[in-house]
Amino acid sequence: MKTKITFLLLLFLSLCTFSQRKIADKFYKEYAYIKAAEFYRNAIKIEGDNGVDLFAKLADCYYNNSNSKQAVYWYTLASHRKVGLDNESIYKLAQSLRSIGEYEKAEKWLKKLPEISLKTANVDYDKLRVLNRDSIRIANLDINTKNSDFGPYVHDGKFFFASAKNKNGEVYEWNHEPYLDLYQAKIKEEGSEKTIEDIIPVISTKINTGFHESSIAITKDGKTMYFTRNNLNEKNELEHNKEGTSHLKIFKVTLINGEWTNIEELPINSELHSNGHPALSPDDKTLYFVSDRPDGFGQTDIYKAAILEDGSYGEPENLGPKINTKGKEMFPFVAKDHTLYFSSDGYKNLGLLDIYKSDLLNNSLSEVKNIGAPFNSGYDDFAFFINEGNKTGYFSSNRPEGKGRDDIYSFSTHECLQFITGKTFDKRTKEPLPNTLVELIDAKGKVVKRFVTQEDATYTFEVKCKKRKFTLRGTKLDYKDDLGSAETKEERDAKIKQDLYLTPLIIGKEIVINPIFFDFNKSNIRPDAAYELEFVVKVLKNNPKMIIKIEAHTDSRGGDAYNRKLSDRRAKSTRDYILSRGLDRSRIQSAIGYGEKHLVNKCKNRVKCTEEEHQENRRSKFIIVNDYK
Repeated sequence: MKTKITFLLLLFLSLCTFSQRKIADKFYKEYAYIKAAEFYRNAIKIEGDNGVDLFAKLADCYYNNSNSKQAVYWYTLASHRKVGLDNESIYKLAQSLRSIGEYEKAEKWLKKLPEISLKTANVDYDKLRVLNRDSIRIANLDINTKNSDFGPYVHDGKFFFASAKNKNGEVYEWNHEPYLDLYQAKIKEEGSEKTIEDIIPVISTKINTGFHESSIAITKDGKTMYFTRNNLNEKNELEHNKEGTSHLKIFKVTLINGEWTNIEELPINSELHSNGHPALSPDDKTLYFVSDRPDGFGQTDIYKAAILEDGSYGEPENLGPKINTKGKEMFPFVAKDHTLYFSSDGYKNLGLLDIYKSDLLNNSLSEVKNIGAPFNSGYDDFAFFINEGNKTGYFSSNRPEGKGRDDIYSFSTHECLQFITGKTFDKRTKEPLPNTLVELIDAKGKVVKRFVTQEDATYTFEVKCKKRKFTLRGTKLDYKDDLGSAETKEERDAKIKQDLYLTPLIIGKEIVINPIFFDFNKSNIRPDAAYELEFVVKVLKNNPKMIIKIEAHTDSRGGDAYNRKLSDRRAKSTRDYILSRGLDRSRIQSAIGYGEKHLVNKCKNRVKCTEEEHQENRRSKFIIVNDYK
């Protein structure tokens, strides 16, 4: 009897397990991943390790709903069992690991794939994570709800998007949210700020149904709109194929008297595969779209079809391996400059879908580029739209800091700037020095900016974020210039401080410069002496009424008469140089050499002194003799 009870219990558990699996598989096949996950977990609880073949299926449920943490957990458990992971699951595990920031582990798993592609592995994650950090600002839109909002599109001041905000609509089993409808709103601009107001369903009695509508494109004249919808029958009920799948189709509508009407299904559609995510070329002559048709390179590819003058369509063409991969390519958008933007999980990425761009439509040799953060994250980033001028736009993401399942983000370019700043001072008194010209000079010696300090004596230069070296030059009448240096960084709003100290040339009733030197027993002006004398010339030219007298002095070494004659020759050579610079003779009252007659320290004849002490006595003085102001 006990054996019979045990047998019946095992049979019951077996039937329960079979039932749980079968129910889960049915929901999975219908893309009802949340419900499928519930039954897969039940089956695993009953079977334990005997249900290892279900681990990857459960992981797929979480992966398809972008729950990367749970996907990693269950893929990892499956990888530890004998069955292990197939190549597709390995790639999904790697993508999920990228999504949660486990980049090293992701790369290790990618290298297990037999046909690892340079398109997907060896990613410079740090570069992608900071690519636009200092030039792009993003903001979560106020219109976002707790459900999915995505697919932004702007035309003629109107903002279009798809949303699952309809609380009265049927629930989509994939994510337990209402089905998507299309909405429109007004864009209100106040200065540099834009707000989106007056949200209503798109003005049409026929576009929104009880099922999905999303992803639009509008012609330049605003008269035709393309959009994506579930395959419906004549009764507006979902149409399924033999496998129970309802494919997507592209439709177009015409704007008549302010209302979208005359719905037409495009001839490129098929009952055998999905077509969606329409996009238009800038001239409206080419339709780009996404399809899972069997002639593609991966799960979904981007195609194009000519829009002919008679309103018919050319045969769909795959954009080829320059764009499409073994993964998913989705949500194409063509900017006014013909740059193609799209989302994919088949290239080097930060996890799941990333946004990419390609110049393929202009250049057949163009390579696909990941546009990096903050557009891309570890989650699904998609449905990119950029306004004319390429400075503002929108994109969609399910990153966790959002308000709902999918959110729409705005972005604007913001030039990365940093600041070279400082203050100008009188070097002698250490007092702030206003009205000083400060010049910013680049590494090639070119003056790139100028700034005149005001009463607070401060200056500021805005420079772009880049590692560069600059020289700063402070200039002011009756002062010697001062030079400083600054090295900029790659950091937004960084402040590089460099104060400048200018040496006054007029102190009391004297023009003060560094000592001027002469060769032994000579009085000719050397180049280094001429350089210093140019400061005297500067002061005299800046003050056209100033009159000076020149005094030359020696130290006590040598005979008194010799020193007097030598200093006198030098005084007159100094005078002659200054006058040679275009100044009238009346500007110099006298030029006299005094030899060792006016020593400034103890170093008389026969007094032992250092060379530095003797140098104090070897000097030229430029004394102001009048009131020149």
